Amino acid sequence: MMRVTFLGTGTSHGVPMMTCGCAVCRSTDPRNKRLRPSVLLETETTTVLLDATPDLRTQALRVGLRKVDAVVLTHTHADHVLGLDDLRVFTQATGRPMPIYGSRQTLADVQRIFAYACTDKPKWASLPSFALREIEPVVEFEIGDLKFLPVDLPHGWMSVLGFVVNGKFAYLTDCNAVPPAVVQQLRGVPALALDGLRYREHPTHLTISQAVAVAEEIRAGRTYLTHLCHEVDHAEAEAKLPEKVRIAYDGLQIDL
Repeated sequence: MMRVTFLGTGTSHGVPMMTCGCAVCRSTDPRNKRLRPSVLLETETTTVLLDATPDLRTQALRVGLRKVDAVVLTHTHADHVLGLDDLRVFTQATGRPMPIYGSRQTLADVQRIFAYACTDKPKWASLPSFALREIEPVVEFEIGDLKFLPVDLPHGWMSVLGFVVNGKFAYLTDCNAVPPAVVQQLRGVPALALDGLRYREHPTHLTISQAVAVAEEIRAGRTYLTHLCHEVDHAEAEAKLPEKVRIAYDGLQIDL
């Protein structure tokens, strides 16, 4: 069995957003409280983070995270990588570098941002230590008993990676389209997490209506919209969605 936990389902601002007093930011519905986007993948033997957000410490404490075997990165926008420094508690505990998987460009960015963690031996024992592992689209790789298939997605003017894990769960966040070839690869996947930022159009993200159209093409067992901004009220949005498309929320768990 593989368990998927949504650690965060918000956009880069998070929800509530600083300085905002809109109805969603003031909502008492806990499903409208959204940390930055990430998921945790767990089996009996393997624990992997998909992205490491600036909220990682809070997310880890919420779920009682005790172990991380590796981190797999979709891309290096701030809301997806600035929690990497918090991994120091895990590298200190094991005495081993944390494997960080990503594209060539992603790893170059990690090397630039976290140069102090990407050396053979960090200067201080309290610093994190990373082992960078390059991956490529459509080339499978394994971490323990988890098998990852990376897929290439457009995120405005750049490319990011989505992942299909053990053929059961697909994670497609931060994309403004899903290419036909990827739709074919994912068709019928049991669970799909899909970017669904808001109702209004956006140059680098799917709208909710666009995400629903993609979900209908892929025909997943269940699709969960994530990376949501403060314009989306959970209950109102979900009531308008097809039965097999739901709104993800922080703490949601799926067993596959």
